[in-house]
Amino acid sequence: MDLKYNIEGIGYKYKEDENMHHFYVRGWCFDKADGSFEYQALVDGKDSVLKMKAVDRKDVSKTYKACKNYKNVGFDVRISVPKNSEEEIENIKLIAKDGLNVEVLYTFKKSEINKLIKDYEKNNYKLFYRIDRAEIKNKYCTLSGWAINYKYDDPVEINFYGRNKKDVDAKVVPIERKDVVKNISPGNKNDNNGFNVIFEYDENEEYTIEFIGKKTEITKTLDIEKIVKKTIKREKQGLSFVKLVKRVSPGRVKKGVIVLFTEGPSGFYKKLVQNVNNNYAMQYSKWVKKNFVTEEELEEQRKVKFDYNPLISIVIPLYKTKHEYLKELIDSILEQSYSNVEVCFADASPKGEELEDYINETYPDEKRIKYKKLNENAGISENTNEAIYMAKGDFIMFSDHDDVLSKDALFEMVKAINEDKDIDAIYTDEDKVDFNGKKYFEPHFKPDFSIDLLTDVNYICHIFMVRKELADMVSEEKNGKKIYLRKEFDGAQDYDFVLRCTEKAKKIHHVPKILYHWRSHELSTAANPESKMYAFESGKNAILDHYKRVGIDAEVEITKNLGIYKSNIKIKGNPKVSIIIPNKDHIDDLKVCIDSVNKKSTYKNFEIVIVENNSEEDKTFKYYEKLEKQDNIKVVYWKDEFNYSAINNFGAKHCTGDYLVLLNNDTEVIAKDWMERMLSYCQREDVGIVGAKLYYPDDTIQHAGVILGFGGIAGHAAIGQSRYELGYMARPCTTQDVSCVTAACLMVKKSVFDEVNGLDEDFKVAFNDIDFCMKVRDKGYLIVYNPYCEFYHYESKSRGLEDTDEKVERFNGEIKRFRGKWNKELEAGDPFYNKNLSLIRADYSLRSDDEVYHLS
Repeated sequence: MDLKYNIEGIGYKYKEDENMHHFYVRGWCFDKADGSFEYQALVDGKDSVLKMKAVDRKDVSKTYKACKNYKNVGFDVRISVPKNSEEEIENIKLIAKDGLNVEVLYTFKKSEINKLIKDYEKNNYKLFYRIDRAEIKNKYCTLSGWAINYKYDDPVEINFYGRNKKDVDAKVVPIERKDVVKNISPGNKNDNNGFNVIFEYDENEEYTIEFIGKKTEITKTLDIEKIVKKTIKREKQGLSFVKLVKRVSPGRVKKGVIVLFTEGPSGFYKKLVQNVNNNYAMQYSKWVKKNFVTEEELEEQRKVKFDYNPLISIVIPLYKTKHEYLKELIDSILEQSYSNVEVCFADASPKGEELEDYINETYPDEKRIKYKKLNENAGISENTNEAIYMAKGDFIMFSDHDDVLSKDALFEMVKAINEDKDIDAIYTDEDKVDFNGKKYFEPHFKPDFSIDLLTDVNYICHIFMVRKELADMVSEEKNGKKIYLRKEFDGAQDYDFVLRCTEKAKKIHHVPKILYHWRSHELSTAANPESKMYAFESGKNAILDHYKRVGIDAEVEITKNLGIYKSNIKIKGNPKVSIIIPNKDHIDDLKVCIDSVNKKSTYKNFEIVIVENNSEEDKTFKYYEKLEKQDNIKVVYWKDEFNYSAINNFGAKHCTGDYLVLLNNDTEVIAKDWMERMLSYCQREDVGIVGAKLYYPDDTIQHAGVILGFGGIAGHAAIGQSRYELGYMARPCTTQDVSCVTAACLMVKKSVFDEVNGLDEDFKVAFNDIDFCMKVRDKGYLIVYNPYCEFYHYESKSRGLEDTDEKVERFNGEIKRFRGKWNKELEAGDPFYNKNLSLIRADYSLRSDDEVYHLS
């Protein structure tokens, strides 16, 4: 035996689930005499467990003529040793032997064994943490950050103490932080690495936070005031200059250069901060000052004479309400610019805490206030029903007992009703106000009515007002009384009522104005939502009851984001789906797409129709031949110039399915049940198209629905946002009705496709999918965005850029054509995107005053 060998690397890992130390040796070895030999592991001279992977090494046979066969020359060897035996081991050897000879290829000496283990533990039992921010409000401090075990899924234990480890009444709330996992410990299965520590702050106390990891403990004394100051400074400044530069889009460069030369570096930086700063709270504070109704406007409203002056009955259950909050609420009602209103209070406060005397003393001559003392606290639903029984109004409006109305709330709703007499349910936008009634935050700018969003989350909430006849229509009769809110849905009784009303309403109207202020602590969003699980169960049951009433067979899940639900609608029958994929060369992309559809999709009754258009590479056509051997794939040939609309229409003519999927060749399936989820919505009579959620390869959003009017025509919502973020009001993560979706992945009924004559072939390259959706909506069908249909989209590999004069001219022509065809809809704005939100930033930022110029 005459060996030639080389050791290229060694390593070590500890497998906790096996209780084994694994030592690794990598290299190559061959016998110059071309004899055979075998590898063996020896631990202190005794045979040990060895696992070997043979590797072909052409490079070795090229370098050494004596190596006549490159097959299996290389090796990756693993030598395994049981835990707790390492202290007694003196050496570990990898040897090669034939029948007569033995040669040692590598020896792990005791010192090296100990060093490998020590280095491994040092690198793999690390604990990383960060304190991100601290905020003090009304004596309470919220400390936010994250902590993670490197390479271990176990959560880090977090303890919070006062001086000398004194116990502090603090709540540690785990927060999902997938960004931490992705950047610090990819593959970690524990996403809840973020935390909020909430405690009553004492400036004389010294606070300590303790992180206990897998084999690491870290204790840090905190200077709370210093952290708070840093937080304020950072958030006032917005973003660091480096981050600012990174987030500047190419489209802003030209404008930025002009600002730089006209306003100088400081002006440039200021504009830059304004453009990219996503501090929503600061934005909203400024927005409030500009947009809330003024006293002058209220005076003008009081002069308006409506043709129809309905009596509005505001029904409010009371329970131990603080006097100052109740007064703010009543004042906000009685000072409305529309005055035909009555307030119906049903008071379930215990004896001695009734509010009748306070109301009578504070408002002695006010005839618009009705009050009833209830004999018992029967729960929110029954208490509210008692308030409704007092109501004499044409419309019933709901309010909590400690919230506040904007003083133009009733005027704006009555104005809408006068403009459209068919309205019998109406809702508005809302925000939150702190307990001092001074700071407004977390505005909820809602879309117009979206039944599919409503079955994912109760986005309507406040204000909700209904015609009394509608409330009576959806009520139940029990013991001679009408039951409006149902006790079995306590905790989500308003959700259940809204669903029942919207099922029967002739017209549901949305007023896109902040007209209701929900009193809330700014830290309350960090409180433990699990304490109200009964409410989320009630919400789930309300949705199930809705589905039962409208004849939809479905199951509903409570998601990990409590308050958001996921509907699993059952498919009727086993309809065939035809997937149309236009393609020109790029077979590597096409293969990824087709393989992912074939291998990952759990729904199996589908065919794939590839529309070949103008490919030039021989390997493309050879790949087509291979594909066509599969029973469910066929290739059809488009002979004319590139026209996306015409190509898909051509493909549709060769389809045999009841449902069509338009799919780009540069996509890859993520969600295995994507086809079932699209089908389950597309089968509904009121739905024409269902769109998917698409990601760039870096797990940022490429498509989460399309906003009509964005950038002047249309643009993708939430583009660039992390896949793992909920986003504004969870919009990217909830099923909802939208104006349009991208044809990179959409499903449409074949009958609807034919009804609108497919895609408009005048739109050869751009806006064809947007125009297609507009045509389908124009026929009265809904377009549904389903975030659970997930794909990667590798974007624009199928065709070139608009980089020639001819292409630019064509693109501009298509813009002009789209505007001419859908100008009325563009002027009206996207009904599923609030008019107060930006049309130049895709992150649901507030719209700025000058945005109108970007639309010209």
